[in-house]
Amino acid sequence: MDACFLGIAELVEAPSVAVVVDVMRAFTVAAWAFAQGAEKIVLAESLDEALALKARHPDWVALKDGPPAPGFDMVNSPGLLRSVDLGGRTVVQKTTAGTVGALAVKEAPLVLCASFVVAEATAQLLRTRKSDSVTFVVTGDDGQADEDLACAQYIARRATEAGADAAEFVRRAAESRAAAELAEGVRQGVHPDDVALCLEVDRFPFAMAAALEGSLMVLRPCATLSLTDDAPI
Repeated sequence: MDACFLGIAELVEAPSVAVVVDVMRAFTVAAWAFAQGAEKIVLAESLDEALALKARHPDWVALKDGPPAPGFDMVNSPGLLRSVDLGGRTVVQKTTAGTVGALAVKEAPLVLCASFVVAEATAQLLRTRKSDSVTFVVTGDDGQADEDLACAQYIARRATEAGADAAEFVRRAAESRAAAELAEGVRQGVHPDDVALCLEVDRFPFAMAAALEGSLMVLRPCATLSLTDDAPI
């Protein structure tokens, strides 16, 4: 598998397969939302769009980065989300980097959103699809976020080496600037367990695939064991 690692600004055309990585915290939060029963996640272009979607669909759950804000139900924290029942709900998510990265590759035939908690499921899907070329979108810090790059490199390694060890990749993520900012309270809307939850490897058995549904980019969980090369996601 030919893997390349690009920041959002470095994307010049839609890749055939894109894996968009945001460890701290968008796609750790997304995985937790699905684990808590969410049916789908709508990735919003802006805070205004998220609020407009919420206004049209009052039963949807809107979340964002940073501190709580009027119109939003929750913040982008796995520690806070893990106790919420989202059974059958639609979540609207807008974050600084992760949702931006996914929307940047919305024309790609296959878009996966990933973090450590779904690493093996994502790698397994890439193996199942026999993807020759994969573009990993490193969303944080203009493509320089080491927690995202480490996770992307780990998934790429895992896609070709099933027994790849996660320890060194997780160590890098734990020592990243994002981890320090979350631990030290530099960022708002944080639970004390957020860093630890973001560093859990293979917590969940599903990958997450995003695709355009009408005008909206929608993220859904997908079980990898049942996928074949021709199976829909």
